[in-house]
Amino acid sequence: MARKAEEEAAGKVQSLKLPGIYFLPDTKRVYPNGQVGGQIVGFADIDGNGIAGLEMYYDEILSGTAGKLYIEQGVGGIPIPGASYEGEKSVNGQDIIISLDIRLQEYVEERLVKGVESMKGESGTAMVMDAGNGEILAAASLPLFNPADTSTVEEGSTEFKGATQAFEPGSTFKAVTMLAVLESGVLTPNDSIFCPSYLSADNYSIKDARDRADATYTVTEILARSSNVGTLLAAERLGFFQLYQYILDYNLTEATGIDYPGESSGYLLEQSQWSQIQAYNVSFGQGVSVTPLQQVRFYGALVNDGVECTPHFLIKKPQSDEEVTYETAEVIRNKQVIGDLTNMLEAVITEGTAQDISIDGYRVAGKTGTAEIASSAGGYKSGIYNVSFVGFLPHSDSQLVCFVGATDVPGGGNSTPMFQDIMTFAIDRYRIVPSEG
Repeated sequence: MARKAEEEAAGKVQSLKLPGIYFLPDTKRVYPNGQVGGQIVGFADIDGNGIAGLEMYYDEILSGTAGKLYIEQGVGGIPIPGASYEGEKSVNGQDIIISLDIRLQEYVEERLVKGVESMKGESGTAMVMDAGNGEILAAASLPLFNPADTSTVEEGSTEFKGATQAFEPGSTFKAVTMLAVLESGVLTPNDSIFCPSYLSADNYSIKDARDRADATYTVTEILARSSNVGTLLAAERLGFFQLYQYILDYNLTEATGIDYPGESSGYLLEQSQWSQIQAYNVSFGQGVSVTPLQQVRFYGALVNDGVECTPHFLIKKPQSDEEVTYETAEVIRNKQVIGDLTNMLEAVITEGTAQDISIDGYRVAGKTGTAEIASSAGGYKSGIYNVSFVGFLPHSDSQLVCFVGATDVPGGGNSTPMFQDIMTFAIDRYRIVPSEG
């Protein structure tokens, strides 16, 4: 008649002592935090099978093994009172402890909703990861999901899009190109490049986001001003085959290995098939697809002395002696240039496209991105953009990396206020201390 009935309702029926009505003790999964972290936790069906999120990914660990109860029946399949016995005992599943900080998670969700609404975007993603060990402290994408109430579930709400959906990153990818240029030694941050107002390639015209006259910029100024022309010219000095190899070395075409279902690995055409326009576009983040998670892992290597850690949620199995470990990869060979690129990313905040970020007493490094959106009809959508920012707090005792972004924003927008507020919250929560340098 009913499964997983609430105790109060079942108790009322039981008190009636109705003939032919039997009761069996059972358990029910509850989600006391509701929407907060629900997208990551996921949910289980009435039989206890995980069907989304970590419930699905770790279903084998969490679910245990079902037991068997044998019931003797009379004519018509009616159970005989007292004629039941346990054939096989059930084995409880294990608990898991995950990395989400529920207070930070709650704030990130609230700030993401507010930020995307203010930009009139369709969706958005935000996440905070400790680059020193790969633990994800907060992660959310819109629409949010409440596993405690599955009566209405919005499309796409049960997945964390920061891991499952790749997109053209736009200018946040310029840090990848600049790191490759610096590692190769073909340019230094203070070298100058003449940057014409536009360049032509394969019957296309390439220019910066804002119209300008011909100019000469240092490599630092190219990144700070987010110059498309300057970035592709720097990449040309490196060589596009070499750029492609560095992108592979930084693992930006590989899935991160996160313990979450449905991760995307992004997409990049093999370099031998690049046209001139695609080579130019890749250098500043078009014609390549990555996930926000892949970007956070890459920026994390700048914080963690050139080492990428596998992003993850699981940190402990308290009922097991098994030690939970994750792979790391040293992806930046020339450690000396990490400081150079970090200084260049600080210039983005002090004199470039993110001058609205201000966290009193702390230095910020990061990169803005305003990316065109590919159209199903070919080319790019007109006047609609994906906007994002990814950054960290250099010269502090923190290794946190934060990504914020909104999709399908009319006329572009600014995601940096979300980053500023989330990192300010993190500073207070974790008592992050600035250091000299």
